[in-house]
Amino acid sequence: MDRSVHLILCDFIISFLWVCSGAAIKLFVVQFLGLGFEPKGEILRWVLAISAMFLFAWFGKLTGGGSYNPLTVLLPAITGSYHALLLTIVARIPVQAFGSLLGVKFVVHILPQVGYGYRLNVDMHKGMLTEGVLSFIIVMVSLWLSKKDAHNFFMKTWISSIFKLSLQILGSDLTGGSMNPASAFAWAHARGDHYTKEHLYVYWLAPIEATLLGVWIFRWLAQPQKEQVDKTTKIKKSE
Repeated sequence: MDRSVHLILCDFIISFLWVCSGAAIKLFVVQFLGLGFEPKGEILRWVLAISAMFLFAWFGKLTGGGSYNPLTVLLPAITGSYHALLLTIVARIPVQAFGSLLGVKFVVHILPQVGYGYRLNVDMHKGMLTEGVLSFIIVMVSLWLSKKDAHNFFMKTWISSIFKLSLQILGSDLTGGSMNPASAFAWAHARGDHYTKEHLYVYWLAPIEATLLGVWIFRWLAQPQKEQVDKTTKIKKSE
């Protein structure tokens, strides 16, 4: 199978499963265990959420790059080849949104009591700022981790998961702390407000702009270090 087709198929399946896993965790803690939003219920949800992030990070590694988040696939595409960028924009991100959409439809049909996902509880400008800042932070963390030891899967996933969960909690009362345009689109579609200006600006435009800004700033900050390494290498060779 062609690698591009393989990645697109994996994106679809992983996006579908990601939405279902989030709903299943909420249902298990709130409905099945009856813990509601008690402190011990929240702690259990956090533990299960981090476990799910580890599982899906492993899925990503196993599939060679499959992902449920457009920002995750946009990061390497921006700094990669034109073909990779085109594939991401034209195929991978739409497929992630479609997989998430089918996942939400499945969840709402089977488990209607889980609710309707992320909601914007502030005005559009505050929502854009919130999603933009949260996305910018997680992008910077992801780029920083990408420069670390590639074989240290556990530590990198642990740090990334803790950051994602913390940022989601911080933004939960404002925008839901999505940082995932595909998932936010799927839940908005279930509510019927996916075509509104607020949704497009808050859950698509702001995170994507934050991603572009994060990549630019990270490359700018990393440039002096690269130049210093090159200088040191030249000095050693001359000696």
